Amino acid sequence: MGRAEDRAMRTADASCDSHLSGLYNTVLKRMLDLMLAGGMLAVVAPVLPFIALAIRRDSPGPVFFRQTRIGRDGHVFRIWKFRTMVHERGEELRFFATEDGEYRHKFRNDPRVTRVGAFLRRTSLDELPQLLNVLTGDMSVVGPRPEIPHIVQNYQPWQHRRHLVRPGMTGWWQVNGRSDRPMHEHTELDVHYVDHLSWRLDLRILWRTFRFVVRHTGAF
Repeated sequence: MGRAEDRAMRTADASCDSHLSGLYNTVLKRMLDLMLAGGMLAVVAPVLPFIALAIRRDSPGPVFFRQTRIGRDGHVFRIWKFRTMVHERGEELRFFATEDGEYRHKFRNDPRVTRVGAFLRRTSLDELPQLLNVLTGDMSVVGPRPEIPHIVQNYQPWQHRRHLVRPGMTGWWQVNGRSDRPMHEHTELDVHYVDHLSWRLDLRILWRTFRFVVRHTGAF
């Protein structure tokens, strides 16, 4: 095969891959979200009442934690999670400085986390209610993490690129350190995901998320 033919084949392959990525981003990703979220919800549905009962018996307060987040194109929505902390008004937006001067909204051995909450976080079961957010179209299975409004209002222009796509239950920053990474690095990783969004990257993230959940890596 000559060089001209080889270049032509590479150009055709790149064009095909680009077309597939565009189709995935506009149509197939949403179809995959509905199939994954619907299937997962059907599988875990029998377990959800037992998680809710354990939360209620472990500490007073609601079963679910709801919080306002910013989604695609700046859309405001309410995210759902199982409650993992003691129920104290105003505590949900507090951030804590670590020894290196970085601010985090959670840290290891956080005294606000309940016994059941610690287990739910370690196993990522606290995230299951977000399947409802995926089904309603507020979130995707894979995407940038949805941020809270008072942080977004201080974003620099480049950081808003993360709002070009639906936020996700898991994403690029979760599989590159999860809770171990300081807050200021999350946005950079989320923008990286947006700039390289493809079905291959989503499959890679899903596989690494599965391994992290099984190994209980980086979540607290």
